[in-house]
Amino acid sequence: MSEPFAVPVTVRGYETDVQGHLNQAVYINYAEHARWSMLQSAGISQAGLISRGVGPVALETTIRYQRELLAGEEVEVTCAFDWGGGKTFRIEQTIRKKDGTVAAEITAVGGLLDLRERRLVTEPQKIFEELASDPSLFGI
Repeated sequence: MSEPFAVPVTVRGYETDVQGHLNQAVYINYAEHARWSMLQSAGISQAGLISRGVGPVALETTIRYQRELLAGEEVEVTCAFDWGGGKTFRIEQTIRKKDGTVAAEITAVGGLLDLRERRLVTEPQKIFEELASDPSLFGI
């Protein structure tokens, strides 16, 4: 597994629910933001993926909520790829408060879709390695 990449996020008031804590769906947005930030830091753009004829797809996402998040709190969202082999890969993510408290753990299973064939590519890590200017962020 790669070393975790991290991005800071501040919980915005409009993202909270009637109880005053972060709405459940927003956790997925934070995770997705960290993933795309990691791709960009590695030198992979959406345009680059499309020109290669592939696009990332989410196949499964599990969120383990551990502590509530409130408006104004600053968190760090990590992202680490675990290739394992085959057509899919896992992405392990943690949303952590400034004091180190884990607010949520997110595990996702993803793949790269061949946009023409509409099937998962056989070895997604090879395509990430080819497209990235810094593949070490992915542990490859």
